[in-house]
Amino acid sequence: MLRIDPSEVEFTAIRAQGAGGQNVNKVSNAVHLRFDVAASSLPEAVKARLLAHGDQRISEQGVIVIKAQTSRSLEQNKADALARLQALVNAAAHVPKARKATRPTLASKQRRLAGKASRSQIKQGRGRVSGSE
Repeated sequence: MLRIDPSEVEFTAIRAQGAGGQNVNKVSNAVHLRFDVAASSLPEAVKARLLAHGDQRISEQGVIVIKAQTSRSLEQNKADALARLQALVNAAAHVPKARKATRPTLASKQRRLAGKASRSQIKQGRGRVSGSE
């Protein structure tokens, strides 16, 4: 698991949105976290996967912006934003397994065709009955 260097993360305190009474207009408890992927000390492969992720939090300049405002405490919002950034980096650090192309076995082909034939017989049995009159 990769650790993010705290010196590479920039925090900005902002006013939180939403309900909160008069206090929400006075206190800057929400946090904007900014993390420049290109300038970070992450391995190049992880940087490439992060930038190719297509997440809306990653800007065109390669800066991850995370807004945390769930808590009324500035420190808790900072910790929440750091945890979300860490989760994003951990997801990018995971290398997906390469898919190996396989071909269906002869038995699976025969089972598929047998199923199609039996379904065809069921549907043919639903047709109009020609009775002798």
